[in-house]
Amino acid sequence: MNNRMTQGLLGGVLGLLLPLTAQATADDELVFGSVAMDIPAQMLSRLEPFTEYLAGTLERDVNLRLSSSMPDAIREIVEGRSDIAYLTPVAYIRANQRGGVEPLARTITKGEDSFRLMIVVAEDSPLQSPEELAGKRFAFGDEAALLQRAAVVDSGIELADLGAYHFLGHYDNIVRGVISGDFDAGILKDTAAYRWEGNGIRILHASPALPPYVIAARAGLDPALQDRIRAALLTASPDDPASGPAMRALDENYDGFAPVSDADYDVVRGLIAPFD
Repeated sequence: MNNRMTQGLLGGVLGLLLPLTAQATADDELVFGSVAMDIPAQMLSRLEPFTEYLAGTLERDVNLRLSSSMPDAIREIVEGRSDIAYLTPVAYIRANQRGGVEPLARTITKGEDSFRLMIVVAEDSPLQSPEELAGKRFAFGDEAALLQRAAVVDSGIELADLGAYHFLGHYDNIVRGVISGDFDAGILKDTAAYRWEGNGIRILHASPALPPYVIAARAGLDPALQDRIRAALLTASPDDPASGPAMRALDENYDGFAPVSDADYDVVRGLIAPFD
């Protein structure tokens, strides 16, 4: 999809509230926020089944609000326009720092309650190590995703040694840029890398295990409601008839959710400190 088509689709869907059930009153509405990490249409298809699962479990309207960038998603939950949100580790840290946002549960990927960032290249690329990226063109996602840059530096290549690097926003754009040869390498969340591995993409390097994406609640959200949401998350499973379709839609590599605390993200705070 070219940039003009992507921008047109973004304008048509981002910022919309999408009602998923009419059982509850407006006072019972719960707004679920997320940054559009993939192209908007794909994020809608991933998140709508999950908000439907929450709506049925909580017996209230759950409406989806997609944001076009990480700063926008952070602002939405900090200012209370989103009640809960699906956030990257850095987005959670920023939202917690600025608005007291609280973590509810973290994702489990292939049995691990952590995730990795993957440096990827085209399948036929001659590159075999991160050090060989010196002088090469590199694709990042959101410019606010500081952890991506920290992971690249941690792999052994300084950003200043890259030939050039650009911020492409969505993971799909990174994949297309690498496969097409516009970029020699890029960085993806592990689950995105797994989806494309062997289909034009090869994983060159995996970061150490990092605390994963988190579903968090805005400051002041009713504690009893937080407990109900947390319970719905912790009991979700790909094999469960009620939550399974929602889990598989959210990410086919997710096994469920695990308990979480703010201290789990201190390692990320340390990694991104040099880039603040």
